[in-house]
Amino acid sequence: MQTNPIGVFDSGVGGISIWKEIISLLPKENTIYLADSKNAPYGQKSKQEIMDLSVKNTELLLKKGCKIIVVACNTATTNAISYLRKKYDVPFIGIEPAIKPAALKTKTKSIGILATKGTLNSELFATTSEKFSEDIKIFEQIGEGLVPLIETGKIHTATMENLLKKYLKSLTKHQIDYLVLGCSHYPFLIPQIKKIINKNVTIIDSGEAVARQTKAILSKNNLLNTTKNIGKHQLFSNLDATIISQFIATEKASCKIDFLDF
Repeated sequence: MQTNPIGVFDSGVGGISIWKEIISLLPKENTIYLADSKNAPYGQKSKQEIMDLSVKNTELLLKKGCKIIVVACNTATTNAISYLRKKYDVPFIGIEPAIKPAALKTKTKSIGILATKGTLNSELFATTSEKFSEDIKIFEQIGEGLVPLIETGKIHTATMENLLKKYLKSLTKHQIDYLVLGCSHYPFLIPQIKKIINKNVTIIDSGEAVARQTKAILSKNNLLNTTKNIGKHQLFSNLDATIISQFIATEKASCKIDFLDF
């Protein structure tokens, strides 16, 4: 099992931001990534639809021999990971908005969360934010329309810029000093976000924390790959596999990118 791959899935290419952190921290690990772009975005779907899609992705990764599964999607984590952990006998790593570090470090006592509707409306998000909202104010903003633009490679467009300006203005008017990105797609927008918001606002995403947790769970279960070989990676999309290439320029040498109908 130690040489078996780490499975990663997301509602498209967004989870590649998480996948990059994982392979950077764990260079010997093999990985399989599923971009469920055909069904993106998950954030607009019902809880049952999200659970059904998460089961479908999980079962495909298990058939491919994955030893651990990273749910690299905030919406899928907040709506389905509890069910997945009960249903399958394999470790799961989830991703949720990094409210805790922002809440602990804020000086203005105001933080902003940019996330999908599915994440912000979930029970897990409500529980997490409630833990830290006693002493600070948490301002939420749904990033409607951002994921479809990223999924089609339209990051550097006027439409994207206008949406970001609209959403960030809604958050920064509250004097936030931390901006939490609550969707795995959003880290790809950090360069644009930095051009729009005040330089005193710190941007936080969950990528590094997820990679560290993945390593910890692999180690705990004696599943770390101890071979000397550098890991190999398979990335699949059920819509347009060429989009993936735009997001993994520096990692292409060890990657195989394919279309897969799932």
